[in-house]
This record gives sequence, structure tokens and C-alpha cells, in this order.
Amino acid sequence: MTASRKWSDRFWTSVDGLKLHYRDYDGPLDRPPILCLPGLTRNAADFEPVADRFAGAWRVLAVDFRGRGGSQHDPKSANYRPATYVGDLLKLLDQLGIADAVFVGTSLGGLVTMAMASNDSERIAGALLNDIGPVIDPRGLERIATYVGKPVTFATFADAVDRVSERNADIYPDFSRPQWEAFVKRLVRGHQSTGWQFDYDMKIAETFKGPADSNQFDGWHYLQALDGRPVTILRGELSDLLSEEVAQRMCGEIGDCELVTVPRVGHTPTFEEPESVAAVERLLSRVAASL
Repeated sequence: MTASRKWSDRFWTSVDGLKLHYRDYDGPLDRPPILCLPGLTRNAADFEPVADRFAGAWRVLAVDFRGRGGSQHDPKSANYRPATYVGDLLKLLDQLGIADAVFVGTSLGGLVTMAMASNDSERIAGALLNDIGPVIDPRGLERIATYVGKPVTFATFADAVDRVSERNADIYPDFSRPQWEAFVKRLVRGHQSTGWQFDYDMKIAETFKGPADSNQFDGWHYLQALDGRPVTILRGELSDLLSEEVAQRMCGEIGDCELVTVPRVGHTPTFEEPESVAAVERLLSRVAASL
């Protein structure tokens, strides 16, 4: 395993005064940066594979949404919702003087990308939606609801790896032990004297949309706001959140769209798979050609 690229830890302040964190990987300033947005319980570390492959040729910004990773927790749990995250990102882009970016959004990050497009599509030079769409399969929501917001302390890091790998064995059936260790390292924080915990505010579960709400969500108009931009839909073959039928329809709804299915992976692809890497490469080529 090669060493990860170095980054600078940087911060910005939200409109309501929270200190929010992002990783800044160096790259040229004369093209849009890659803006990486993580999933519900995840953080900026998930995008180390993206930065390892593309930083230098592209500037990579990987954010921690409020309540995750190095970002401050919000005392008002009702703010843990996509509209708030859009406002946070607009503040960051304005602070950095960035007119537009290539949005790479995993799960929740993809929903935030679609919400951003609906709010201000000019900010989006291109988009990759990682295993998420405007219709969410209730099976995946039921699975997520079994663990999100439930605090757990693992006595050792090895224990964390054992339990997380058991819970997610169907999602990554081909993972080796070193791959599980790298996966869990990005997910938990802690020390041998205190134990390891998941690295997010458990209160994010208070605004999580569970199975009872899934049939009420219709986000096609958010997706359509991406029309006119290069878009890639990345789907895990074993996904329980984004069905093949919905993914196919997504690419029928917008013009410049590529659908890529990653074999033997569930929710979500990790950007380490050859198919994922190639998909990002092709998206960036399309963005570069449109500049």
C-alpha cells in the first residue's frame, strides 16, 4: 500500500458560527477543484483514494460536514440536513474564491450535490453521484437505521475491525483484512486507553429519514438541475440503496451522463476499485474538455 498524499488541514466558519474542517490537497488553481462530499456517518478520510490518484493534477478539497470528523458538532440537531450543508459549502467556496467545482458526492454527499444544483447549478462544473439517486430503496434505509446514531465503544482497534467487517461483509465480500483495517481507520477515532468510537455526532440520527419516509421522497427535479453538466452515476452492483432501474432512469433524465456499475460491491464503492478510478478519470476528462 502506497503512502497517502499529504494535505493541509484547514477550517472555515459557517454562517451560524460553527468551525468546519476540510482537507486541502495541492493542485492547480486554473481549473475547478474536486470537491469531495462524504456519506451520512463518514468524513473526509474516505476520499484518500481520490486524492492519492488525482491530487497534484487537480486540487482536491475533502470536507467534513458539520458533526463529523474535524468539524464542530451542531448543538441544534435539526440543522443536520442537506439544505444546511449546501449553505456551509457555499460559504466555503465563497471564502476560497472558487466559482465552481467538480462535485464528488458519496450517498448523502450526492444528495447534497443535487441540492446544490437546484440552488445554484453554476457552482457545478461536473458531478459524480456515488451510489445515490432521487429515489432511495427502503431496504438500504432499514439497514442504515439499525446502526446510525447508536453509540458503540470498541475496546481495541482490532475489535472495531472485527465487528465492522462482520456487519458489512455483504457489502464488501472480497475485502482482505488489510482493506478492512484501512476502511475502519477512516471511520473511527480513539486510543488504546479510551477505546474507539465512530467519528460523528450521534445526534445526526435525529433528522435521518427512515423507511417510513422513503416513499415520500421524490428528488427527480433535483437531479434534473444537473442537466447540462458532465455527470457520472457510480453504482455498486450489490447496492441496497440505489437500484439498477433507478440508476438507468437517472442517465435517461439528463444529457451528458455515464452510468458505471462496480461489480461485487454494495453501498458504497470506495474509489479504490479500478472501475471507480476509471470513472473519475473519464469524468475529469469531460470536465477538462468543457473548460
